[in-house]
Amino acid sequence: MPEGLSASEVGKEIAEHTKHAGEAPEADRRDRWISIVEAVILSFVAVLAAYSGYAAAKWGTESSVSLARASALRTKASRADLEALVTETQDSVSFNAWFTAFVANHTKGEQLAAKRLRPGFKPAFFAWLRTNPAHNPDAPADPQDMPQYVVPQQQAANAYDRAGDAAFDKGEKEGGTSDDYVRDTVFLATVLFLIGISGHFRIHQARYALVGIGIALLAFSIIQLTGLQAPP
Repeated sequence: MPEGLSASEVGKEIAEHTKHAGEAPEADRRDRWISIVEAVILSFVAVLAAYSGYAAAKWGTESSVSLARASALRTKASRADLEALVTETQDSVSFNAWFTAFVANHTKGEQLAAKRLRPGFKPAFFAWLRTNPAHNPDAPADPQDMPQYVVPQQQAANAYDRAGDAAFDKGEKEGGTSDDYVRDTVFLATVLFLIGISGHFRIHQARYALVGIGIALLAFSIIQLTGLQAPP
């Protein structure tokens, strides 16, 4: 008589098969849900990474423009400084001509030298004369020490310097913002990598761990992005 399974063994086999049959759909459902979560995260992170990269590029461009403007302004400041030095030298030469005539008690020479002074120098010169420098030991040494002495080129140079400093500071700040966006783009790229490889793991615990780390990094990146200035 051929050997066969006893009734108890048949019942056991049926129970085992039923158990596995019940587990398989449950595992499939978990896989489907985690796959959906992974797809949603990948789609969201891809858009977010594209935005972060765009913002980094925009702020990088703004930084370059600001730094170039700072360089141009400082070039103008240097040119204005040189023009101011030439003007001050001319004023000194003109004043020395007057002073030579004054020491020689040459009235006509004084009048001629005073007439040839630069128009912008004359207010300081006549204000200096009113201090009675010949008899007042507290009088300034020459008109260039008077508050009325103004060199337009020097004022322009100072204005260019201030504007250049402001543009440089602005460029540095914009460059820092660009760097922050690049950093967040790297974090988002890491999230894409983690979620992308998670589906290759058959061990559910490893897959869940990778997805969990990716979500944590994503949350951190979103917090960082919300604290950054929007691209111009």
